[in-house]
Amino acid sequence: MFMRSRLSILTIISLLLPALRAHSAMGPLVPYGPAPSLRQLRWHEMEFYGFLHFTVNTFTDKEWGYGDEDEKVFNPTAFDANQIVTAAKDAGMKGLILTAKHHDGFCLWPSAYTEHSVKRSPWRDGKGDVVKEISQACRMHGLKFGVYLSPWDRNHKDYGRPEYITYYRNQLRELLTHYGDIFTVWFDGANGGDGFYGGAREKRQIDNKSFYDWPHTHQIVRSLMSGAVMFSDAGPDVRWVGNENGVAGDPCWATINNAGRYPGGSSDGLNSGERPGTDWIPAECDVSIRPGWFYHPKEDKAVKTPAKLLEIYYQSVGRGAGLNLNVPPDRTGRLNENDLRSLREFHRILEATFARDLAQGAKLTASNTRGSGARTFDPKNLLDHQRTTYWATEDEVTTPELTLELGQPVKFNVVSLREYLPLGQRIDAFALDQWHDGQWVEFAKGTSIGNHRLIRGGYVTTDKVRLRITRAAACPALAEFGLYAEPSASDATSK
Repeated sequence: MFMRSRLSILTIISLLLPALRAHSAMGPLVPYGPAPSLRQLRWHEMEFYGFLHFTVNTFTDKEWGYGDEDEKVFNPTAFDANQIVTAAKDAGMKGLILTAKHHDGFCLWPSAYTEHSVKRSPWRDGKGDVVKEISQACRMHGLKFGVYLSPWDRNHKDYGRPEYITYYRNQLRELLTHYGDIFTVWFDGANGGDGFYGGAREKRQIDNKSFYDWPHTHQIVRSLMSGAVMFSDAGPDVRWVGNENGVAGDPCWATINNAGRYPGGSSDGLNSGERPGTDWIPAECDVSIRPGWFYHPKEDKAVKTPAKLLEIYYQSVGRGAGLNLNVPPDRTGRLNENDLRSLREFHRILEATFARDLAQGAKLTASNTRGSGARTFDPKNLLDHQRTTYWATEDEVTTPELTLELGQPVKFNVVSLREYLPLGQRIDAFALDQWHDGQWVEFAKGTSIGNHRLIRGGYVTTDKVRLRITRAAACPALAEFGLYAEPSASDATSK
């Protein structure tokens, strides 16, 4: 457990080696502002993962259960963790987050602290454990596993009282010690209201700023699963993007001023982040493939289309955020064919788009390179598809240019950029030009690059592309510059 919950020594060295080389080459190239932790860097590499909303609500056709549901209602007829996980993997997801307990309080594992769980359901004759089966399937198929444990519990008799916090933390410890490595613990700002509450059937309100005592709960996660990032609208590692549409702001800075924020508090600034910001807390875009978060038969024909999923991808991952796409199992305990059909086509288009980097083999020149062209900062690093290598300029050069000479006309409609994140988010604004009729013509511009910036637009055909950094808070440190074409490019009209 101890070793699995931490980044490997080799991973740490690979992430820090470029910065160490930068130091030895010409003095320290220090981060600008806040920089990501190692656990956040690991999260940034995932970019796209999934949510599994599954509980008694799946069988009662509700979004929020009241808490009085009979455990016997939970009875998937053909639960198949392998089908769910392989479908997620085939869609390009790097991990899955399971709703181990939603607001209704029903636990998908046989918790020792309540009877309101799978152990009192007819599924698997009361011997089943959804958390175990999904976590094992994730490990088998190479996906990371995460858990959501709702702070609000409409079933528990002590909700709203100090005794509930002890109960909540006991269940958190169960999840963090019985199911292997966990990449994220997902908290939200669910803060009370009407509920069953052990038969009281009343409304209970809490002070969401103080009741949960989040700092101490966070410390439990840090001590038991130090490699896990924690999500909420206030972090501390990953923040909510401020909507459930899957859309990040433009720009979407990875930094934010976190003082005074707490789960369930103000959403101001979450969508675009804050620049400059005091804390590195990047955004996650959570969205469901269906109108609701849980499976409802009436929504079988309302699944998001591949085109809509692509739009969301470019407006989340393509703006430096993470995409958490909910794919709810149906009443059989499998992903519905309507969802699978949309996921397959979405992934097919993404795979076809990014199968070939059209910038590969191009001549790449920079107006300035740190250390008089030192190999550590060579512009060629932008073409090796490695997050751990990068191009950088001298300290005083904050508006440099990069030129790709492609050798022949190339058609593309997606440009991919990445900053070298261990040095912070340094670039404020950029522009892209194509060589057209003997002169440079701007075809795109933007602000904020961060972990990944995908500029998707109309098709461009040119033999030269120029990237201009038009504003930066510190000398740029860029890790990727790529050109790609969606599969329809062959039928599109060139610009």
